[in-house]
Amino acid sequence: KIIGKYIKELKFNIPNPKTFFLLAKDIANYKINIDIKSIQVKQNIIEVLTSLKLVPAKDDFEKIDTKIIFSTIVEFSNENLTKEEMEKTILIDIPSKIYPELRQIFVFLFKNSGFKDIKINEIVDFEKLYKIRKVQ
Repeated sequence: KIIGKYIKELKFNIPNPKTFFLLAKDIANYKINIDIKSIQVKQNIIEVLTSLKLVPAKDDFEKIDTKIIFSTIVEFSNENLTKEEMEKTILIDIPSKIYPELRQIFVFLFKNSGFKDIKINEIVDFEKLYKIRKVQ
């Protein structure tokens, strides 16, 4: 059960006009990086940190520094959950529930900074990402 959620950290830094204009022209040279971490707060309460970051596909051009970390506080009522069930909840269920809201915030920042053509996937298959991670 989600008992709270909030923006824990927000970075949106475009260092200069040159970077702004290059980014507007080359937004396709960036990709979205998604990361999920969890921290135990109390016995049955875990904080799930889902971060979105725009990273350059190559290192040879001006960089902007954008990152949002979204905190979701989750209470587990079933103490008999296996480690795998808990892992799936943290890495699949929670991010799937909060991603639309997280994406909306990130897109809002870009659109209101003059980047109308920002393309961030509306749907992320967290289950597929989980399975890929398991294989590695």
